[in-house]
Amino acid sequence: MNWTDPAALGYPAVFGGVLLGSIIPIVPTGAVVGAAAAVATTTDHLSLPLVILLAVLGAYVGDVVTFGIPRLGSEAAFRWISRRQPAERLEKAREQFTRRGWQLVVIGRLVPAGRIPVLLAAAALSYPWRRLLPAALVACVLWATAYSLLGILSGGIFDSPLVATLLATVLVLLVTVLLNLVSRWRRKTKERV
Repeated sequence: MNWTDPAALGYPAVFGGVLLGSIIPIVPTGAVVGAAAAVATTTDHLSLPLVILLAVLGAYVGDVVTFGIPRLGSEAAFRWISRRQPAERLEKAREQFTRRGWQLVVIGRLVPAGRIPVLLAAAALSYPWRRLLPAALVACVLWATAYSLLGILSGGIFDSPLVATLLATVLVLLVTVLLNLVSRWRRKTKERV
């Protein structure tokens, strides 16, 4: 491995950062993808299609692991979740997953802080693998594309990879904050009704 080649570090950082952040949400995965896309747009060190592909793969593997661990111990996961929720709410969640589970998986991936609760609920409610896998793949493709577009936007504005990367990170964080605020507002509005 040539440690002076940015691609030798960049590609594993994209895949590894997204994978780690998809399993343990300590890495801002959207910022990783946006920054890598900004670098790919402003330099020839990284390939944008490869950045998107690695982001999709890292996110997908992470989501499958996040779903798979509690799904394999589904009875224990269900008991853990059911202790914290009224029976009516669990039944409503089961009905929602039956009717539109794939949509919940996709939306959960796109909404900040929505992915893990959705995947854990899906696992605890024994959502079928045959439905989760394609839904998670679609969700990861949309997610990686959206965050790459933020990086492309910043890279299109500035020719400097450093400035583009910083702008992509700020854009990702702003979008995340905005989506969290909208989600919180919608929850409060729903609670009032």
